[in-house]
Amino acid sequence: MKAIVNETYGSPDVLELREVEKPTPEANEVLVKLHVVSANPLDWHLMRGEPIVARFSGGMFKPKINILGADIAGQVEAVGRDVTRFKPGDVVFGGSGSGGFAEYVCVQEKYLVPKPENITDEAAAAVPVAALTALQSLRDKGQIQAGEKVLVNGASGGVGTFTVQIAKALGAEVTGVCSTRNVELVRSIGADHVIDYTREDFRRSGKRYDLIIDNVGNCSVADYRRTLTPKGRCIVVGFTTMPRMLQVVVLGSLRSRFSEQRIELMLASINQEDLAFMNELLESGKVIPVIDRCYPLDETAAAIEYLESGRARGKVIIKLND
Repeated sequence: MKAIVNETYGSPDVLELREVEKPTPEANEVLVKLHVVSANPLDWHLMRGEPIVARFSGGMFKPKINILGADIAGQVEAVGRDVTRFKPGDVVFGGSGSGGFAEYVCVQEKYLVPKPENITDEAAAAVPVAALTALQSLRDKGQIQAGEKVLVNGASGGVGTFTVQIAKALGAEVTGVCSTRNVELVRSIGADHVIDYTREDFRRSGKRYDLIIDNVGNCSVADYRRTLTPKGRCIVVGFTTMPRMLQVVVLGSLRSRFSEQRIELMLASINQEDLAFMNELLESGKVIPVIDRCYPLDETAAAIEYLESGRARGKVIIKLND
């Protein structure tokens, strides 16, 4: 089978299209013939081995994971002996962890759900990492309540576009922060208010929010404190620099311990329950994945480069079928 392989850390130039051995499912795994996968920031962090914390799990000197790609949609070709939920021919989507930039991948049964018939493969593949990061940031870490005021920093990106829509579906009043070119997009997906950060700094506006979901990570702990209500929560999903991340880890934790404000990090986990929850939102039309560009498998390097540029609006998709 064909796959995009990386054997060393570096720029997208390290990615190569090769013929590799087709995987065989273990007892609890499903072999999926892939139709569509989506790219995530996680992919380029693991590709480059940056920041250095990415190498703790990915390998210090060379990549342990040679085929990236965590978000998948496709058709079941074979199942392991212990699999009970799926059979060959089923169309599924979910999170593979890795191995998605290929024609086939083996995925544990617990990380897949059936794809709704009214949703395209592209839309389904856009969901797992980004949508579950948004959902768990809002519902689990952020403990969102209907009627609360929620600010989404980085509202036009992959996670941000899901965060805006899920927050609206959960009954919040949503303010999205983005650049001028993305104002209309963020408004079109349901944001009640949109702040163009090139014209207004939400950190200095004097407005306060019950919950901030920060997908950019360009704020200080003092910025969060000033922008939150007295019992507000800030969940930080993305970072611009390592010092910013360390500040949230250290100072944010201290602030959360000695104040009713909470400032903390977020790492999502893929599970069937939350994928099924997203299925309901997708089927009802309350959430519609925003897709920026689609690339063929042999242009995966270009897809990753575009995603890494920070210009992507919504998700970047890689298609394996015609």
